[in-house]
Amino acid sequence: MTNFIPLFPLSIVVFPGEELNLHIFEPRYKQLIKDCYEAKKPFGIPTVLNNQVMEYGTLVEIVEITTTDDNGEMDIKTKGTLVFKILEKIKELPEKLYHGAIVNYPLTKYEGSAALMQKILTDIKELHGLLNVQKTFKKSIEDFISFDVAHHAGMTLEEEYQLLEFEEELHRQELLKRHLEKVLEMMVQMNLLKSKIQLNGHFKNLEGFRF
Repeated sequence: MTNFIPLFPLSIVVFPGEELNLHIFEPRYKQLIKDCYEAKKPFGIPTVLNNQVMEYGTLVEIVEITTTDDNGEMDIKTKGTLVFKILEKIKELPEKLYHGAIVNYPLTKYEGSAALMQKILTDIKELHGLLNVQKTFKKSIEDFISFDVAHHAGMTLEEEYQLLEFEEELHRQELLKRHLEKVLEMMVQMNLLKSKIQLNGHFKNLEGFRF
């Protein structure tokens, strides 16, 4: 299926199911939000990487406009729904300040490995413990998908975007697993280095080598 959607490019990755709060202050996006809210239609947030609007993004629906200031600025609540791929950008729309695109919707699959997800969650909790970060997850383990935990895994914007491109949940889980294993190994090495630096200058009780 292909259709036209208004675009709100941002230097973030929004995942399906994600709740995102935005402050709208630019004239073109104030117009976009007003149009979409009145028509009860969604808009697309494609990821901006290296000053370039990428092909993939996520369709979001406006859940609520929480505040509207006298100058037209707004605070809104949105929720991600579907991953889209841009087929054609449309930069000029009659009487509109914002841009749009013709998009289609890749078949994003959500069935993966329960065992792999358990390992991912365990590694995320270990990472958070090493960083002294406290996060609570409201879902039960069997309900988690990769999109639910990606923002908690310390991925770069590029890595999160790669996750968005994958249609298979198992591929997304594998990417998360490899990323966390790499990051945890780095954390272990950093802690060892920290211990060595802290010991420098202290008296050491070492047993001599026996020839």
